[in-house]
Amino acid sequence: MSTLAIIGGRVIDPKNEVEAVSNVYIKKGRIIAIGKRAPKNFDKAQQIDATGQIVCPGLIDLCARVRLPGADSAHALKKELKSAVAGGVTRVVCPPDTRPVIDMAATALLEQDLANDIGLARVHPLGAMTRNLDGEALTDMAMLKEAGCVGVSNALRPIVDTLVARRAMQYASTYGIKVFLTPIDSYLQGNGCIHEGEISTLLGLPAIPESAETVAVARDLALVETANVQAHIHLISSARSVNMIRNAKKRSLSVSASVSAHHLHLSEDDMVAFDASYKVQPPLRSERDKKALRQGIKDGTLTVVCSDHHSRGKDTKLVPFSEASTGIVGLQTLLPLTLKLAEQGVCNLSEAIALLTANPAAEIGLDTGHLGIGSTADICVFDPNKEWQLTNKALFSRGINTPFLNQTMQGQVSHTLINGKAVFG
Repeated sequence: MSTLAIIGGRVIDPKNEVEAVSNVYIKKGRIIAIGKRAPKNFDKAQQIDATGQIVCPGLIDLCARVRLPGADSAHALKKELKSAVAGGVTRVVCPPDTRPVIDMAATALLEQDLANDIGLARVHPLGAMTRNLDGEALTDMAMLKEAGCVGVSNALRPIVDTLVARRAMQYASTYGIKVFLTPIDSYLQGNGCIHEGEISTLLGLPAIPESAETVAVARDLALVETANVQAHIHLISSARSVNMIRNAKKRSLSVSASVSAHHLHLSEDDMVAFDASYKVQPPLRSERDKKALRQGIKDGTLTVVCSDHHSRGKDTKLVPFSEASTGIVGLQTLLPLTLKLAEQGVCNLSEAIALLTANPAAEIGLDTGHLGIGSTADICVFDPNKEWQLTNKALFSRGINTPFLNQTMQGQVSHTLINGKAVFG
């Protein structure tokens, strides 16, 4: 049916400053009206009763590894994108460290074609800054942009040569391409697997000092300024990094930053049991760092919350902690963990939704993440009060690697719409 009405929900659209109990009317995949009454000539429509629920733009996850286009790419991608729509996510931004690396236009196009064929959440790739992410030869970033890449990144492979990093940013600046930077000093990080602090000493594990991030942030900010490039710093984890970015923004540097949902709720103190489900990159840091990240959300220094979704096989976590793989599955916990911030007074509900919709949309330069008239009907409908258990069966991802397994989540998605079509619920 080409027409659809979402009836009686609390419509929250942060970009357009809308927050009211109303109806949303959709025709041919686009929003044609929001109000109590149906527009004229609106055909008899299918209805979704959203009474007691919130209707907001579809969520946009700025960092989700769906691990394609590897050997089992189509099957793997379908599982991860099913997990996305179950969490209300309608668009995911995928880092370039796939197999093969997204360093050519053909690979970027293949990734998007596979996602389009599946018909669930859309995938927006980041192109590699250097060939094969080796940090040496630059890619054809302009061609990657033409192929649909929403920015460029070297993922978790830092460009060690500062001159190469500078030239990469200058290239990106020339073509108006945003660079997505994950701050890591590989020499300082070494073979560490946990934040350097009391817990690493207690457990006797090789540690990653805070400076492995802050030194890289300082370098990146200096290069961003000299190259005059638009930059987004991914996955901030420490108090000092937040402060450096806050000061950079005060100097009107064209920089923004994001944080993973799990870094806002967990710290090194949660890792006392050698549980590898807590092993992430960057590592969970101190309670002080967690509080600073929350303050960064509160004062607008950090404008995006992402899942940093990374599906892992069960066997990769059932090994000694130092040998275990990093990463958690986070697409289905992104919404409830962000809603929890509002419940705890870090932000209000509209601001929490903006962290997942309008703000990430602005980072990738797309006219989405809102419910404006004429916009594509990518919509999330969820019950903010509904509690549910994050069990193995509740997870649609291939992996169950999450420290939140078997915990109670609050805020459950009932429907996810893409182009006005219900793909979940």
